Amino acid sequence: MNTFPTMERINELLSEIADEIPSDFFIELHGGIILVEPPKLHADSQEQRPLYIMGEYVRNNLGCQIKIYYGSFQKIYTYASEEKIRTELKKTLIHEFTHHLEHRAGLRGLEVKDAQQLKAYRAKKK
Repeated sequence: MNTFPTMERINELLSEIADEIPSDFFIELHGGIILVEPPKLHADSQEQRPLYIMGEYVRNNLGCQIKIYYGSFQKIYTYASEEKIRTELKKTLIHEFTHHLEHRAGLRGLEVKDAQQLKAYRAKKK
């Protein structure tokens, strides 16, 4: 049985993934990429079908930042291989960078897609 990687190891994986991303993607990402320990449930999460937030693009008066939720990954991928976790970290990071790039370009395509997926989740109440 696999044990979930430590926060330190997940940080290492995130650094490796970030090194693969073009440097231009980091323009105006003042707060960088941070790993947050506790899991984060979406405000609309349902008890029988928890909806964990894996990553988040944050814009505030301090600038822009990407947060990755270690605890959410740990909840969802408890027994996954490190390779699977790395793949999902990369997908999440690319997703959040897409929000960043769209924000910089004045676009909202991914935001609209996320809203549609959330609407579908809400419609499947049990």
